[in-house]
Amino acid sequence: MNELITDLKKLELETINNLGNSKAKNTVRAYEADFKDFSLFCISNGLNPLPTDPKTLSIYLTHLSKKSKFSTLKRRIASIKVVHKIKGHYLDSKHPIIMENLLGIKRINGSYQKAKKPLLISTLKTIINVIDEKENNELKKLRNKSLLLIGFSGGFRRSELINIDYEDLEFVNEGLKIFIKRSKTDQSGEGSTKAIPYFNNITFCPVVTLKKWINYKNIKNGRIFDISDKSVSIIIKKYALLAGLDPNNYGGHSLRSGFATSAAEAGVEERNIMTMTGHKTPQMVRRYIQEANLFKNNPLNKIKI
Repeated sequence: MNELITDLKKLELETINNLGNSKAKNTVRAYEADFKDFSLFCISNGLNPLPTDPKTLSIYLTHLSKKSKFSTLKRRIASIKVVHKIKGHYLDSKHPIIMENLLGIKRINGSYQKAKKPLLISTLKTIINVIDEKENNELKKLRNKSLLLIGFSGGFRRSELINIDYEDLEFVNEGLKIFIKRSKTDQSGEGSTKAIPYFNNITFCPVVTLKKWINYKNIKNGRIFDISDKSVSIIIKKYALLAGLDPNNYGGHSLRSGFATSAAEAGVEERNIMTMTGHKTPQMVRRYIQEANLFKNNPLNKIKI
């Protein structure tokens, strides 16, 4: 009997561990941060955060709408629902009082979200040249050039980029293969491989530049870019400023969106862009394509004034 109880406790501990690992650590941290904000609001107003009810959540969304983007509201709903689910509580996030309130907020405030600009090829080249000219620290020069060139050419998310290990790299005659162990759209960890060919222009070749960085740092194992995901954005903004650009227009996502937009401008097919970026649905990629074609397929090109 005691052995059965001990085995049951072990299974319970393993189950708890599995639940904790069902989501990526960054995702879990985001859920926790979102729910913490909701809890503070509830406690300060004499409301119950867990379990809560649709009316309380709807009031919180109204409060949040005064200072936050519409996308933030939708993310908070998802986070609060997940926390309830993990704790064994049901929350009807589709309740009419929540959905109708969201529609009202959307009509009043709108849902437009100004995104960071994509780092297009011409801008990327400008920034790489600035790093060469103005970065005196050789280590930072090689690391940051490799970071930006690899990040752009692979259409990487920041989390994917900083988690590339030396063991994930395979240099071949054609260029470089990079194995992605896990990504935002691959939570089960099946993995995928991205291929980056050699560029004709060595100055901007991600494969050649990465080799130089690895040799300089004598990297034999572990992460090739030992920085945080926030550092990617900071690095981009730093050199954008030195290049005479507005750093507020660019962020960590600018590398990924820059690749997708540049590929669309060059006429690359939607499915091939998705293969590199790892998008599971075409909606976002089509936005990049639409942006790339604003002038290319503009009807005014056919009108002579």
